[in-house]
Amino acid sequence: MSLGIGVDLVAIERIGKIYQKFPERFLNRILTDSEKNRFRQKKESIASLAALFAAKEASLKAIGCGIGPAALKEVEIMTANGKQPEVKLYGEALRLARGKNITGITISMTHEPPFACAVAAAF
Repeated sequence: MSLGIGVDLVAIERIGKIYQKFPERFLNRILTDSEKNRFRQKKESIASLAALFAAKEASLKAIGCGIGPAALKEVEIMTANGKQPEVKLYGEALRLARGKNITGITISMTHEPPFACAVAAAF
């Protein structure tokens, strides 16, 4: 049973411009340390970064708060080749989810220029 759903669509070019202008500041604001390491080690594309951004925002929408009450950095997207991405919540995002009896979030991400998109379902 789904307790919430979220969707987000971002322009890859917009994320690229922000990253190009403020690379470290942007990564520090939206990514966990684990995500930053993976992004750097795998030399992920800007399109992948945009999809990650969309997945985080969609996850926050699925728990009913969006950006503001909780931060993008409080949502961690763990990916492994050939497996569905997993979502882990921290801080205020976790507290809000628990308050709504949400025990997990499932997501799907995609990117095809000029956009990246993600859908999240909280259960």
